Amino acid sequence: QVTAKTAFLFILPQYNVSVPTADGELVQYHYGLKDLVTILFYIFIAIILHAVVQEYALDKINRRLHLSKVKHSKFNESGQLVAFHLTSVIWCLYVVVTEGYISNPRSLWENYPHVYLPYQVKFFYLCQLAYWLHALPELYFQKVRKEEIPRQLRCIALYLLHIAGAYLLNLTRLGLILLLLQYLAEFFFHMARLVYFTDENNEKLFNVWAVVFVVTRLFTLTLYILVIGFGLPRVESQALDPERGNFFSFLFNNILFRMSVLLLVCLFQASVMWRFIHFQLRRWREYWNEQSSRKRAAAAAAGTKQQTKLLKRDSGYHENGVVKAENGTSPRTKKLKSP
Repeated sequence: QVTAKTAFLFILPQYNVSVPTADGELVQYHYGLKDLVTILFYIFIAIILHAVVQEYALDKINRRLHLSKVKHSKFNESGQLVAFHLTSVIWCLYVVVTEGYISNPRSLWENYPHVYLPYQVKFFYLCQLAYWLHALPELYFQKVRKEEIPRQLRCIALYLLHIAGAYLLNLTRLGLILLLLQYLAEFFFHMARLVYFTDENNEKLFNVWAVVFVVTRLFTLTLYILVIGFGLPRVESQALDPERGNFFSFLFNNILFRMSVLLLVCLFQASVMWRFIHFQLRRWREYWNEQSSRKRAAAAAAGTKQQTKLLKRDSGYHENGVVKAENGTSPRTKKLKSP
């Protein structure tokens, strides 16, 4: 029994509470220090799953493609993220649908703070934190190039900041929707990279990713404005109460603070869109330069071929190994026989 209790501490979410409802009692969860033990256990699980995907899927594909070292590293990164993002999108979509967060958008801010979480919501957040924490030692295990480490560290830090912030500040419902939108765009991006590495002439999925990216950015900005600008200021409890998990509603009641936060959100989304537009312009410029170079090469080859035909026609043609003129006579001068 002692061993079972210790095992449950690692495997199952802790801090369960029976919350009375109209239909009886409902078991829900809140967070605490014991969550760190559970996260540590699932970090090891994520490392094992990472190795399984690498060994039985990505390495086999890499042997067939014969990629360079740079493309090999990017292919492994995108392959791992495609598997993770696809799983997370399906899981997150199932959670938000079954919990009614999509069918009832008002639930994103009603009854804030959302201190008590359903089992599947808490377990999802613990697994997400475990995955992005496991990505830190994987930088060493995967022997990531030094030039790539700062970019990947920034990506990991942003995800951890978003997920941990939503979890600790009781904004889990809003965090779920934002993660769903972000993971959906990232899935199409890394899927497009995988297809590009297998066939460099196939860039159709990049166009699909561009459309999905723009749509998800618009939904993200709309969601921020809806929740921060209109939802949280209408929460009944507007007093700061850290014991009950109320950290924000009293701040969002101040219109100056609310507008400042919305301005920062809009500036951040604008910077993301600017980088996206810059990336698209650079890709289109490279594409058109490549197309123009191909056209010039084709035109030069056609001109060389035509010039070769003209030279052959001017110098006669060959028949049975003998050069003939256009009238059928031999271009050689005949010697006159002496009488």
